[in-house]
Amino acid sequence: MSKTPDTAHIIDDLRRMVEHAESLLDETAGLAGDRAAEVRERAAESVRAARERLSGLEQELLDRARDAAHDAEHYVRRNPWQSVGIAAGIGLVVGVLLSRR
Repeated sequence: MSKTPDTAHIIDDLRRMVEHAESLLDETAGLAGDRAAEVRERAAESVRAARERLSGLEQELLDRARDAAHDAEHYVRRNPWQSVGIAAGIGLVVGVLLSRR
């Protein structure tokens, strides 16, 4: 998997792009003519860029989830009894917590 910015950085970028698009759209509320069309086009471009970044983030998260599932499967196949013990322990803890409610 290639190096990409961390998820928090991407989310911050998306948030800034959306805020920028919203401010551009607010500017067009009182404008008419060529200036309004220009500002709307800039806002549309910001939204397109945000969508592209979101698509990249989605693919990165899917890749990470797939890798984590593969690693978990590999661990379980190498350590079946430890995996059963861990699952039983987690089940016991969840059962105790739910029975207290």
